[in-house]
Amino acid sequence: MAKSLVIVESPAKAKTINRYLGSGFTVKASMGHIIDLPAKEFGVDIEHDFKPKYVVIKGKQKILKELAAQAQAASTVYLATDPDREGEAISWHLKNSICKNKKVLRVLLHEITSSSVKSAFDNTLDIQMDKVNAQQARRILDRVVGYKISPVLWKTVGRNLSAGRVQSVTVRIIIDREREIQKFKPEEYWSIIADLETSACENLKAKLSKIKVTNKAQADKISEDIKNAKFVVSKTNVKTQKRTASPPFITSSLQQEASSKLRFSSTRTMRIAQQLYEGLETGEGTAGLITYMRTDSVRVSGEAVNAVRNYIKNKYGEQYLPSKPNFYKSKKTAQDAHEAIRPTSASRDPEKIKKFLTDDQFKLYRLIWNKFVASQIAPAAIQLTVVEIQAGDYIFTASGSTVLFPGYMAIQGNNTKEDEPKLPPLKEGDILKLLRLLPEQHFTKPPSRYTEGTLIRTLDEKGIGRPSTYAPTINTIQNRKYVTKIKGFFHPTNTGVLTNNFLVEKFSDILDIKFTADMESLLDLIENGKKDWLNVLKQFYAHFEKDLMQAGTPEKSNAKCEKCGSSMVIRWRFGRKFYACSAFPKCRQTKAIENDDPLIKDIPAQETEYKCEKCGSPMLIRTSRGGQFLACSSYPKCKNTKSLDKKGKIVERKPPEESDQVCEKCGSKMLIKTNRRGQKFLACSGYPKCRNAKPLPKLN
Repeated sequence: MAKSLVIVESPAKAKTINRYLGSGFTVKASMGHIIDLPAKEFGVDIEHDFKPKYVVIKGKQKILKELAAQAQAASTVYLATDPDREGEAISWHLKNSICKNKKVLRVLLHEITSSSVKSAFDNTLDIQMDKVNAQQARRILDRVVGYKISPVLWKTVGRNLSAGRVQSVTVRIIIDREREIQKFKPEEYWSIIADLETSACENLKAKLSKIKVTNKAQADKISEDIKNAKFVVSKTNVKTQKRTASPPFITSSLQQEASSKLRFSSTRTMRIAQQLYEGLETGEGTAGLITYMRTDSVRVSGEAVNAVRNYIKNKYGEQYLPSKPNFYKSKKTAQDAHEAIRPTSASRDPEKIKKFLTDDQFKLYRLIWNKFVASQIAPAAIQLTVVEIQAGDYIFTASGSTVLFPGYMAIQGNNTKEDEPKLPPLKEGDILKLLRLLPEQHFTKPPSRYTEGTLIRTLDEKGIGRPSTYAPTINTIQNRKYVTKIKGFFHPTNTGVLTNNFLVEKFSDILDIKFTADMESLLDLIENGKKDWLNVLKQFYAHFEKDLMQAGTPEKSNAKCEKCGSSMVIRWRFGRKFYACSAFPKCRQTKAIENDDPLIKDIPAQETEYKCEKCGSPMLIRTSRGGQFLACSSYPKCKNTKSLDKKGKIVERKPPEESDQVCEKCGSKMLIKTNRRGQKFLACSGYPKCRNAKPLPKLN
């Protein structure tokens, strides 16, 4: 009897599932997407309802062929790719390409354990086309933006640049923060701390309150006023506060906390989470340790809640168990079919399986396990005490807290510092002795630059992208040199600022934060069957096409050409504006427009040890829109230049070859040259007097 074929995305996932399914199934991996838009062409027919041209991804032909053969030999094909838009699209492509005339069933695996795998295979589905269409819409939108804007950037800012629907907005957010920092003007303020002693010789510190001290003269006057004043406790306020645990992780909160507590990048976090989800050895066989890690939902299944409540009762006691399960409400509902990120078994304590995990796997699993178990523990009870102390006409305050019942903090810890001084017992009317006054000058600080964690939180709050896109987006903006990370904080580069300035002016919708967030909401509505994906694409392109046309049109100005009197227009070159005569090419007059963006730093040429082989002068590293290159320091007398590769090494150009052809314009020999892209062409040897050039004839 023919076996059933199960297709997942990764070998690790295949290995874990195969263990649960038994001998009647063959489990194979597609290794992610197999079919996609072509890598080297646009691949979208805008005029015919944005019809995508799907092709087999380079290097995946062999995998597809093998899967096709196995599918045809199987009795049934189960498509068990990841339970999100991308996974749904992979299953749809597989169904259309290799599963013709076969029984095909969709399996959603939110966690990979024996019981969940059995349940998923007992409750199979059809391909969810709304989810597929949401993925197609997202993919086509990103392709349209990337392919249409990038060539404009190459002409106006520099080569090898790209624009993206999410990446460009992310760069803008970082640059906007940099502008806030640059515009920030610090304001002076003073704090005055009174070091006091009770009648029982216990110390406490109280801070001057209810008055703003803005300069030293004011601080000195207040200090003088109160140095001989009597310090009397005028008011005490004691109250008990309940602190509840935060909900279990969703993708964005996991990335944020892993960044702040573990110093993991978002890419590292998601890679390790994928390993925990797909399955690892635990001493009792291979098992998935966490639920699916791409989710916006804090929902937890009733079965998982009951299991963790039993664990809490047995481990910590009845007093740590709330009378009813703690309930958390998701901010977003687009992906609510997924649960929150949680351990597949609350009883699988991190310490029990530590020896089977790598250090990174253990740290992340412990973070997820602690968060989930704490989310179902009773609240902590904290006694807060606030004391007001009268000193003449001034009020000082002191505060302290005492943990009455640790609750969830028994597992997650207290956010307050362990060594925070406790407030001694005080009552109204107590007289305190002033030991010394501690006035201290401060200045307000600018907003902090973004770390990966705070950037992800901002993207999540503003609705930019989706949690699954944060890691690749952050990688892209660094690889493109739009931003750089210094000591964990993002700084924009010149390239990033120049590119952003052009995009903000020419493609205001694409760079608008609200517009981008609204587009994400539309994709969610497509997934939920409430919007038609083609209508969304058409409405987007109607706005986008206008911006695209205007981006290629020079801007009019009131300036006049000094040579011919024609109007000057504003053009862009190397990311900067300049005036150009509207009579071009008859008149080639140009005039620089002074840069007024304080974020753009003029990069000075760097001296090198290289000498110009033509005149012997030192060679300098200069920067153009094409990147860095070597140029003779004697320019313009000597115009010798040399190309540099990405590692800063000189690219040696081969001398041109002679050809047997003659220039039809001047009769000189034609030479075979190679352009920057490695393509050969014919060029006249009489250059620069004769600039004739043409493609190399194709051989028959």
